[in-house]
Amino acid sequence: MPGAADTFPKLLLAKASELGDQKVALREIEFGIWQSVTWRQYLEHVKYFSLGLLSLGLKAGDKIAIIGDNRPEWVYAELAAQAAGAITLGLYQDSVAKELQYLIDFADVRFVVVEDQEQVDKILEVRGELPKLQEVIYYDPRGLRNYREPFLMHFPDVEKLGRASEKEHPDLFEQNVERGKRDDVAILCTTSGTTGLPKLAMLTHGNLISMGHNLMAIDPASPDDEFVSFLPLAWIGEQMMALSCGLTVGFTINFPEEPETVQEDIREIGPQVMFSPPRIWENMVSQVQVKIEDSTRLKKAMFRWAMHIGTQYADSRFDKREASSSLRLKYRLADWLVFQMVKDQLGLRHIRHAYTGGAALGPDVFRFFHAMGVNLKQIYGQTEISGISVVHRDGDIKFQTVGLPIPETQVHIDEETGEIRSRSPSVFIGYYNNPQATAETLIQGWLHSGDAGYLDADGHLIVIDRAKDVMTLHDGTKFSPQFIENKLKFSPYIKEAVVFGGDWPYVSAMINIDMANVGKWAENHQIAYTTYTDLAQKPEVYTLVAQDVTRTNTDLPAAARIKRFLLLHKELDADDAELTRTRKVRRRFVNERYQEIIDALYSDSDSLQIQSAITYQDGRTALIQTNLRIQRVEPVDQD
Repeated sequence: MPGAADTFPKLLLAKASELGDQKVALREIEFGIWQSVTWRQYLEHVKYFSLGLLSLGLKAGDKIAIIGDNRPEWVYAELAAQAAGAITLGLYQDSVAKELQYLIDFADVRFVVVEDQEQVDKILEVRGELPKLQEVIYYDPRGLRNYREPFLMHFPDVEKLGRASEKEHPDLFEQNVERGKRDDVAILCTTSGTTGLPKLAMLTHGNLISMGHNLMAIDPASPDDEFVSFLPLAWIGEQMMALSCGLTVGFTINFPEEPETVQEDIREIGPQVMFSPPRIWENMVSQVQVKIEDSTRLKKAMFRWAMHIGTQYADSRFDKREASSSLRLKYRLADWLVFQMVKDQLGLRHIRHAYTGGAALGPDVFRFFHAMGVNLKQIYGQTEISGISVVHRDGDIKFQTVGLPIPETQVHIDEETGEIRSRSPSVFIGYYNNPQATAETLIQGWLHSGDAGYLDADGHLIVIDRAKDVMTLHDGTKFSPQFIENKLKFSPYIKEAVVFGGDWPYVSAMINIDMANVGKWAENHQIAYTTYTDLAQKPEVYTLVAQDVTRTNTDLPAAARIKRFLLLHKELDADDAELTRTRKVRRRFVNERYQEIIDALYSDSDSLQIQSAITYQDGRTALIQTNLRIQRVEPVDQD
């Protein structure tokens, strides 16, 4: 850990002193124009917002919730609160009002910083159930002109209070920052909540900074590098890169204009470092596949030739074999003719280190990017270990593993259960207001992950699945439903899949189609449809998806092959509690909610009449009635 900079605000002070106005710290695009914030300006915003919060009655140890899209104001608010000795709680911007109410009340939050009118309205909806809440501060005033609630304040007005406070207490901010310690809790970070309500992991400044320092020791970045922050800052993965690594190294953090413009903004910035969960990489693959299918015969042929060469070249690197001179020459040609242009379209042309984490990435997607020359690495970790404990190293990448432990990290596999356990300076100090869960997860300094895995001969960690999700078929074969689901999602037409089989005689699947890609395919083939439900039940769509299910089966052992599947009438959604806010399937809930569908998959019926409730973003519910087809998958050649 560098010198005495053992908290986020101390790191900010050090970087502002070192770089001042010489380097851009943050950059945000507004109306198509990038607005830059230097390190000196970054520090000023944090300083005055912190002093403003103190003027409003903030005390050390208080909790501040932050809700909104990625904006400079989010990081100003986080560091300002921490400078005053307070603790921040990031909440997902797509959470419904009841979710926000539960977490804000449970965490004893007194101050809430929100982005815009949408988030203000959510808070107002549940304001009567938040007796501890004192102030709501917003930073986008559009639509809020006529709001007269006395507890509402505009972000710049709080900064004005801070400027006035500085005249009376000129050294207060620096004194507060100096008072901070590495063992102080910096953030409460929500866990994924796959088994129920999310817990709040207490992570200290020391936890977060040691993790950033150790990751940067493996893959050094520089202040000249660019990073695009487009995933929710409430997620530990974004905290890991934008705050821990960003403050440690001093590279520039870029914020996109809107969620819909992320791809264009990434392409414009051309970042050197990128970290995304599997769904982002899967979406990129689907995007490329669909565009290639819509292109000319010549372009299709060139792309397939290039991918064939690229896969051979990537496999030689995976196997640590020297590629032949002929293969190297062909790869350079494929890179020049095809891959450079594809990477440019995706914004990956300048990528030096790309990471995926938060869930397993399918081997087909992993190989796809390495074939194009993208240095994609798997990260393994949990919120409770500040986001990362294991990562691939350059030149030592195996797509079936997640790599080796980072410095100062020990990984141990329990001999009886196969559970992965970790120990490092980045392990959290416990769950907020939940001593029982803390005692079950943190035992003698070891983090019990709940994941099953093992170490290969080279010390690489192989993660099988959540220990409770590993299934045993009737013939005794053990299999990971997540592995099969990831292979299914390599298809551009499959957005989500849930595989069943542990308590049944064979494997079946419930599949969500990708509305955009399947809709485009339907239009190209002159297939009329109205809604998602209508499109999903078209016989032609079933035939289309069945081809990819068959493809998946060819790579699976006989006992783990999918025999029957159906296309779900609705998308699995976090608002319906079927997914977490980080897009992980809540298997227990899905199994209970769709028990009727699961029973039908293991019956002799080829259809099912279903009635289901769905929840809209505004909290309203509606009933859907439809007839679902169930399709049997033709057996594949077992040779």
